[in-house]
Amino acid sequence: MRLDIARILLARTQIDPVFRDTPQYECEPLSDALGCRLFLKVETLNPVRSFKGRGTETVLTRLQEAEAVVCASAGNLGQALAYSGRRRGVGVAVVASSAANPLKLEQMKSLGAEVLLVDGEIELALETAERYATETGAFLVEDSKDIGTCEGAATIGVELSELPVELDSVMISLGAGAMASGVGFALKSLRKTTEIICVQPENAPAMTLALRAGQPIDVGAPHTIADGVAGRTVIPEVLDDLASVTDDAILVTEAAIIEAMRLLYLHAGLVVEPAAALGIASILESRDRFNGKTIATILCGSNVTPTDFNRWIR
Repeated sequence: MRLDIARILLARTQIDPVFRDTPQYECEPLSDALGCRLFLKVETLNPVRSFKGRGTETVLTRLQEAEAVVCASAGNLGQALAYSGRRRGVGVAVVASSAANPLKLEQMKSLGAEVLLVDGEIELALETAERYATETGAFLVEDSKDIGTCEGAATIGVELSELPVELDSVMISLGAGAMASGVGFALKSLRKTTEIICVQPENAPAMTLALRAGQPIDVGAPHTIADGVAGRTVIPEVLDDLASVTDDAILVTEAAIIEAMRLLYLHAGLVVEPAAALGIASILESRDRFNGKTIATILCGSNVTPTDFNRWIR
């Protein structure tokens, strides 16, 4: 396990307050609709509309000396790195797929990032970012592999541990693994009885199948609307971290993701991107398992275009 609870608690004091102590509350209408006692942890009310700022703040606080950084991103990490870099006077370059969410691309640019587009998936973007770092001397921020991204995200788990109720389970969207491993580790350290459940789209199952197999496996290209978790590369050390804190991993359908987005809008008045709705989707498809339980889920981002959101939920 690469994570350390003392570093996580310190990170909580160093992250820009705009990303910390986010709303966490019982949503009674959703609880009634789903048959469980449901707590929402809302990570969308900040300048980059996602939890990623916690990680980039932690990385750059620890880095200190860098004049420029680069990352590969589908959008949310790039926005967060641009925000954290701008407030510190650090130059930021983001390599993204030309097929990435146009809203996320524009927001990265508006926050001051240099956006470099490639014709391919996130893996090609990462290869390009690695070359950029070698050629320019910029520091490469690699989501989940850089421990700061995990320990920054882990501060979400610290805050969840302060809820005045015992949580049976916490449902965590799973992509490359920073949020899931971080939150899982924090809760296992502070609330040892809480079940940690990771959720991934069945059309982008790389990390889930790797957890089940105990090793990375090739699952092919992802095909999901949840672009924030649509990777196919599994980082071995992240897999090891995740395996040590995860009790279960669930795959959900695209239809369940869309229905979860609709229910969050209908019962909580919240617009979320598909990756943020995975926890609700897993409850929808496993109602008997979670009936009557006390559950929390993390709404990790809301970077979705109005056109896409309306098309999906209506």
